[in-house]
Amino acid sequence: MEIPSKYNALAVEQKWYDYWLKHDFFHSVPDKREPYTIVIPPPNVTGVLHMGHMLNNTIQDVLIRRARLLGKNACWVPGTDHASIATEAKVVAKLKSQGIDKNDLSREEFLEHAWEWKEQYGGVILEQLKKLGCSCDWHRTKFTLDEDMSEAVIKVFVNLFNKGLIYRGYRMVNWDPEAKTTLSDEEVEYIEKQGKLYYINYKIEESLDMLTIATTRPETLLGDTAICINPNDERYTQIKGKRAIVPICNRVVPIIEDDYVDLEFGTGCLKVTPAHDENDKVLGEKHNLEVIDIFNDDATLNSNGLHYEGKDRFEVRKQIVKELEAVGALVKVEDYTNRVGISERTKAIIEPRLSDQWFLKMDNLAKPAIDAVLKTGDVKLFPKKFENTYRHWMENVRDWNISRQLIWGQQIPAYYFGDGENDFVVAETAEEALTEARKKSSNPDLKITDLKQDSDVLDTWFSSWLWPISVFDGIRNPENDEINYYYPTNDLVTGPDILFFWVARMIVAGYEFRGEKPFENVYLTGLVRDKQRRKMSKSLGNSPDALKLIEAYGADGVRVGLLLSSAAGNDLLFDETLCQQGKQFANKIWNAFRLIKGWEIDESIEQPESSKVAILWFESKFQKTILEIEEHYSKYRLSDALMATYKLIWDDFASWLLEIIKPAYQHPIDVHTLGSAIKILEDLLKILHPFMPFLTEEIWHYLKDRKPEHALIVSKWPIFESIDEKAIFEFDFAKDVVSGVRTIRKEKNISFKEPIALHVINNEKISTTYDEVIKKLGNINDLEYTMQPIDSAMTFRVKSNEYFIPMNESVDIESELKKLQEELDYTQGFLKAVQKKLSNQRFVDNAPEKVVEIERQKEADALAKIETLMSSLKSLTS
Repeated sequence: MEIPSKYNALAVEQKWYDYWLKHDFFHSVPDKREPYTIVIPPPNVTGVLHMGHMLNNTIQDVLIRRARLLGKNACWVPGTDHASIATEAKVVAKLKSQGIDKNDLSREEFLEHAWEWKEQYGGVILEQLKKLGCSCDWHRTKFTLDEDMSEAVIKVFVNLFNKGLIYRGYRMVNWDPEAKTTLSDEEVEYIEKQGKLYYINYKIEESLDMLTIATTRPETLLGDTAICINPNDERYTQIKGKRAIVPICNRVVPIIEDDYVDLEFGTGCLKVTPAHDENDKVLGEKHNLEVIDIFNDDATLNSNGLHYEGKDRFEVRKQIVKELEAVGALVKVEDYTNRVGISERTKAIIEPRLSDQWFLKMDNLAKPAIDAVLKTGDVKLFPKKFENTYRHWMENVRDWNISRQLIWGQQIPAYYFGDGENDFVVAETAEEALTEARKKSSNPDLKITDLKQDSDVLDTWFSSWLWPISVFDGIRNPENDEINYYYPTNDLVTGPDILFFWVARMIVAGYEFRGEKPFENVYLTGLVRDKQRRKMSKSLGNSPDALKLIEAYGADGVRVGLLLSSAAGNDLLFDETLCQQGKQFANKIWNAFRLIKGWEIDESIEQPESSKVAILWFESKFQKTILEIEEHYSKYRLSDALMATYKLIWDDFASWLLEIIKPAYQHPIDVHTLGSAIKILEDLLKILHPFMPFLTEEIWHYLKDRKPEHALIVSKWPIFESIDEKAIFEFDFAKDVVSGVRTIRKEKNISFKEPIALHVINNEKISTTYDEVIKKLGNINDLEYTMQPIDSAMTFRVKSNEYFIPMNESVDIESELKKLQEELDYTQGFLKAVQKKLSNQRFVDNAPEKVVEIERQKEADALAKIETLMSSLKSLTS
């Protein structure tokens, strides 16, 4: 089989992915092996692959592939989230482009369009993950609106309602006027926004007096139903008990007193609009005020907005300011920085709104989840620093608003049979609801057509919080074989931005519905940022096309590029040159493999001593690196695990081992050395496979003609044996000697083809084990140990060992003497400066211990170098 001279990632990747799929290597079924389970953080069904997905899923694939190599039953469950708000917005936009208004469609008609959209676009991101090499069990692909998944969600709703944990309440909620739905507190982001503070005069009824209030939202005065002052504010004693007139609408409202009003803010007078502010609502309930809602669901003004009806809230703000100015009610306008809530999904500015919604009581549900992370450690967060964020959220948890005014999603299983506040029942099916409604209403003649199901759907997170359980059907069939085998799962890899949205809620659900944790470890990745530390986004145009990166650098190159700079929990500063580095690494490995495969064998020749000891050294180095890698994996330091693997292959294997065992040009290699080299390469492919699956599988099959059951993806992780630390130390010493020889050859322009002699004063008592390696790599024909310096020789040191290379006739001794003297003068000057610093007691006493230690090391190095230089000068002049 002819080996291509260059590695072609694009040609290789599809071939091996198809091969893995064909032989079902990603598929898992329960058996007697130890399970290793990951559930994918389900990307939005509307999504396409971006850099965050690339990082997150590369990490998961590394973990799952390694688990497979360790002999575990690896199961990675993929799937997508229906993403109520985002998907409905996409469908509405598509309908609009076709001239169809969502409001003109029935629920069933809209859902037909939504499912049609999902079937057309919904699988895009999962197909893209295949390009990255993700080894998910595609047979298990789930969607949060699959029939069985939705049944589980409804079952959980009914269960929690029957426990008294879900209730319906008329509350002030966060309203997204673009998506036209309520949001939970956690789905609101807060930003600093430059705005204005408007000072407006309100007349006092039957008086010439005025009250001045300050507001950032002058349009809401159309919903004012009171003015509030602090009872202790002496400025307003004379107006207590009177009434004020709201400008423009001329509504007469009471002046109430409450110590909620801040004496220092604004004018000390507060306009009260109970329908549009959480705190105003509290005041309204306390003082029994009228509630006047002035907004439609899209934040245009309704009929209570008078002549502004139908206009957008921000347009009304501009116009009402002009009208206030025209009627003499506007006192002044000041710049004001305000903290504004925006929708996490649509980025629309949130409007507080009174609405009937469904809520889940969270305080008691949160307790086991708090203990699991912060007390027992049953669930571990990596990095640990995120425990503080988790603690803050969970110990201050509020009831979860779980209803959404949308169509795409699981419809709330509440059925109304009358107009009374409690004329409803909650049941899993309409038939069960009818039975319950007949009991509750005492009306046996009630028909199913008399029931009206709640039109709201459940928050998307209310389905995804069940994900580790529901993907194994653990809600509907809590004792099935799969849930008992795969649950709890092992590792969860996700971003810290959904630590509360999803991670915490899954832990809550795990303890509530299974009585145990949903996973053992949570690896929280950082955000992917550009070189300027900006978060990557479409709007900034700084996020590269993920598939184009794969096309340019290969999936393996991109995976390496991402992981080389993604320490757990720290933001990744993405630089495309990292992918280029990954591609170069792939080429390096390919060339090393081709070198080995290009060697001819001669079974009659013996193994050289240099090859023998080098292989023994590398085997110990490999074993030591395996331990280091496993330590990194245990702490989720995947970038460190990759870097350790990278250095082992690039430096130790390709740059040193192959150089030592390589036969002379057009000469054969012995069978023992070649066999060892191939075995070593196979072991390296195994530890590299999780990071670079395509390249490693390609080389694996070139090395031998293998059956599917012997594919690399299902091979065995190398077994730890033993480490010869002495061999590693002495080889490192030998490497320094070789480097010293090569440096002198380069500096003195001595051809590497020209054999030279090397004499050693072995003060370190280093063994002669690696002398043959030194001789081969330094092209040394005579290596001798001596007790005395050699005359007329070039010298260098490795620790206290002195090495002498006798001068040949081509070396200009006068020039060499001059160079050595200049270097000696410089080093003596440097030493003097260092010793002056160290003789300063103030510096020694006050500088950090590490700084002083560095200076002492500089002194020792300079003294050693001076000794070597003086020895060299002496040998040249004697």
